[in-house]
Amino acid sequence: MARPLRVWQRCRPGALLLLLRRGGSLVAARGSSTQPARLPRMEYQEDAVCTLNTLQTNASYLEQVKRERGQPQMQLQAMRTFLQRSGLAVEDLDQLNIIHVTGTKGKGSTCAFTERILRNCGLRTGFYSSPHLVQVRERIRINGQPISKELFTKYFWQVYGRLDETKDSHYGSMPAYFRFLTILAFHVFLQEKVLMACTSVGGEAEYMNWTRILNPSYADSSAGFGLVPSAVSFPNPASLKVALAATPVFFPLQPGVPAFTVKQLESPMNVLKARAEEIGCSLQVCPDLEEYESGGERLRLGLEGDHQRSNASLALQLCSSWLRRRGIHDFISVPKRGLAEDVPLNSPFPKAASFKPSPVMVNGLQSTEWPGRTQTLRHGPVTYFLDGAHTMRSMLACVSWFRDAAARQEKTTEGPVVRVLLFNATGERDSAAMLKLLVPFHFEFAVFCPNITEAVSSSNADQHNFNVTVENMLTRCLDNQKSWRRLAERDSAVATDVRIPEGLPLVAETRQTDALVFPCILSALQWICQGRDPVLDCPGTFATLQPGATTRAEILREAAGIHVLVTGSLHLVGGVLKHLDPSLSS
Repeated sequence: MARPLRVWQRCRPGALLLLLRRGGSLVAARGSSTQPARLPRMEYQEDAVCTLNTLQTNASYLEQVKRERGQPQMQLQAMRTFLQRSGLAVEDLDQLNIIHVTGTKGKGSTCAFTERILRNCGLRTGFYSSPHLVQVRERIRINGQPISKELFTKYFWQVYGRLDETKDSHYGSMPAYFRFLTILAFHVFLQEKVLMACTSVGGEAEYMNWTRILNPSYADSSAGFGLVPSAVSFPNPASLKVALAATPVFFPLQPGVPAFTVKQLESPMNVLKARAEEIGCSLQVCPDLEEYESGGERLRLGLEGDHQRSNASLALQLCSSWLRRRGIHDFISVPKRGLAEDVPLNSPFPKAASFKPSPVMVNGLQSTEWPGRTQTLRHGPVTYFLDGAHTMRSMLACVSWFRDAAARQEKTTEGPVVRVLLFNATGERDSAAMLKLLVPFHFEFAVFCPNITEAVSSSNADQHNFNVTVENMLTRCLDNQKSWRRLAERDSAVATDVRIPEGLPLVAETRQTDALVFPCILSALQWICQGRDPVLDCPGTFATLQPGATTRAEILREAAGIHVLVTGSLHLVGGVLKHLDPSLSS
């Protein structure tokens, strides 16, 4: 008998068409899930990821969300039920040693610093983050690397199969996309026996999934086993003030668990401090990175941007506290003043102790990598500046970083440089406000495209998003194009306080920015690079929604350098990296 052949085809959100060739005949099976036992072997792309994507638009889950909205205890019970159905009890999670980082911005970078430092100490680490850039398995990392396709497939079907077999009418059959991946991460970390798991979450739904089902506690020093405490941090929680005050159940502090935050405005700090005192948790403010003893030299970081220095300080505090409470002192230097936990709870905004980072910690900060965040890639004459900034706060940080990074690169380029903006924003984000911050850079071209990697996307299951239509995405791009043209017509000096550094060369000072829309990321990149990027596959044909694009690209072909800022969406950055860094797809 011929070997069964499987072909997946998207029929509608939440449904798949499975064609099985058996003895020369085709049998169609339609449904939202497929039992893994039916399949002769489990392939990563065709099976696990396509099945995972069906959870993006689970209609029954959307009805469940409507019922649970404003009822946090119901959400908590739903998550516990999903855990139990997957074969995990809440008590099983007590085996995990968690460093928990939450807030509005900087979570992933802080986790990246933290995980790298502790991995340098010889610990087996886990790391859970969201979203992914190229492949969904990036979200769950072991020792800094995305779990392999084999492990992802193995653990995916273990969890999915248990949930699928226990579907009932109470909790919408299957958990939605993010909830499922959260449960999968728990399962992977327990099965792979990681010693420390660093988790990055933000938003009310994620708080409920992660924080409220964890039960950190201190182990008695004579017991020899048990949990060490989780550490909770808040990189930038100012915008969460109202939510924290109104719904403290989302506030992820725990009694007796040390917590750290970077400097905040007084108002949100008062909210944080009041909640910490209420539950008996020591909340401390991290010192500036310059306050750590470093032999008179500025601590160097693997991630660019001044805003990363507060994230690095936060990571140092998390690692130091975690290691001390684990009784691991070989990688810790004595603080300049008492231990951070010695600061009284009733002190006004107690400050965590600075110290001299050990060589292992210093090396961890320097060797941290976190793709798509203040990242520079140079491919011949084309230089890419990639940052997934998608809020006003993060865009301000991106502007500051790009201003300095572009100045350094352009000073080393002999001849005129063309600057290009590649932008997209998703959801309800205020694109015009973010674009306003970018207008003063006088980009020769502003290019807009949806978060679609290429026109034929059958091989990009990891980056499919079925919660928004192609028509909606293209409409958003056209709206962004109109916003840019309106902003570019105004005096940029009046529109914003951002200033371009002196010495940045322009092809033509008086040239008005050209704004174009492309149907996918690949066609946008191909047009921008004009065949000059040795890595990018560029057949020489460029699809665009505007006529005359080839003629208008003459200055791109003649410039000494092409500098491209990619920002507005992490999904856009991920789609760009898929084409620019083949290793991320391997």
